[in-house]
Parts: sequence; structure tokens; C-alpha cells
Amino acid sequence: MSFQHKNGIRYFTFDNLAGVTHAVFTRQGGISPAPWDSLNVGGSVGDDIAHVRENRIRSFNALERDPASIHDVWLVHGTDVVHANAPRDLTLKPPQADIIMTDNPKVTLFMRYADCVPLLFHDPKKRVIALAHAGWLGTLRGVVKTVIKTMQDRYGTDPRDVRAAIGPAIGPDHYEIGADVAGQVRTTYGQRAESLLESRGDRFHLDLWQANRLQLEDTGVLQVEIAGICTACHLEDWFSHRAEKGKTGRFGALIGL
Repeated sequence: MSFQHKNGIRYFTFDNLAGVTHAVFTRQGGISPAPWDSLNVGGSVGDDIAHVRENRIRSFNALERDPASIHDVWLVHGTDVVHANAPRDLTLKPPQADIIMTDNPKVTLFMRYADCVPLLFHDPKKRVIALAHAGWLGTLRGVVKTVIKTMQDRYGTDPRDVRAAIGPAIGPDHYEIGADVAGQVRTTYGQRAESLLESRGDRFHLDLWQANRLQLEDTGVLQVEIAGICTACHLEDWFSHRAEKGKTGRFGALIGL
């Protein structure tokens, strides 16, 4: 795992995704003013859409991907899957989903985050990639399990071949939840839930990184790399919806064959 720099853009890459173009972009290197400074790629947070488009183009150019190859979605904290057989028609509204996958090298998958977990997948044998978004709700609904099952059903993927990465997201030190959500965690994870929860009075802290790792292992994916970077702890690099009380931007993640 390491940070890279190109054309003023700072981004994070994973060792186990070597050989496939990918990045989780920091907030550095764009043109947006505060509170979205500076590489904001979120179009629904109040920033000028011209800034957002320019930031997206800069991100793609840094990785030498054609901006027109983008396929993105409108995130809704669910488990619906979009099969990106071709770049998205940008004159139309994006589909609502939290999982995108493709086996087309001419498509670049792209998503936006600000505390939720970026999940990147690569099956080098079947030449398939996927990108997903998981907050607490998506995690408990089984985003990871849906990704792997869909890759198996559609592309014949063997989970043992999959290389997965868990990107920068809010860490357990900052991710406070209520007793109701903690109860749902216990229902989903059973006895293992206590390893994901830290009790602090009537509130709890949830470890989303490990919650998603457990799901990956349950599906048979053993090649997992975790960034272990808390977005709320490192505002110099990341947008954090919680730490910045909603007045912030969105950072992007990209993967392409």
C-alpha cells in the first residue's frame, strides 16, 4: 500500500491490485474552494458542477484513463448491482446502485465516498473488476456477499482467485453508532459481533473495516488488503461527512482493466 503523486493529484494504491489500474483519490489536487477543497468529485454537496467535472477529469488523467470511459452510479446504501458493459451515457441520470462490475477494459468504474467503505475487487483469471460502497447499512445488507455471488454467477469467478481491497474509511475510533444499530450488528454477525463493537455507555463504536473483512472471508476471499486509514482522523487527505459535520466533499475511487 502506498500513496502516489501525479500532476498534483495524490492518491492511494494497493499492493494486491497491482496489474490493474486503480486509485482511491485524496482530496488534494483539485480546484474546489472550501469546504470542498480541493479534489471534490461529489456533485450533490453544493460545489459548482464545473469544479466537480474538472476534478473528475484531472483524476482520470492522472491514471491515464479516458474520462469518457466512466461508469458511475447514484449511491443509495443498497445491494443492487450494475453491470457496466459500456461507458455510461452522461446525458442520462446515473442508475441507483452501490455495486458496479465489468469485464470490459474500455470501462472505468468510479464511485464517491466520505466515510463509507470503498471496496475494490479484481479477479485476474476471469479478468473482472468490481467497485462497491458500504456504510453500516450496506455492510449489514451484505454488499460484499452480493459482489462475490454476482461475480460467481455471471463470470464464473472462483472466490479464491479474487483480490479485494478495503479502502480508507471512517475507523472504529470515530464511528459511533446507537444501540439499535449495534443490535443489528449482533443479529448479522452473531458471536463475532463483539469483536466489531466497543461499548461506550449507551453508545457503541463499530469497526467497518473488520466487518467487511469477515464477510470477504465468509465468501472464500482470502487475498484481502486493508488500508487501515481513518478518514475522520486525516482531514488533510480525506473528506469526512461525520468529522466535518456534513459540510464537505466526496473523494473518488477508480478501477479499470
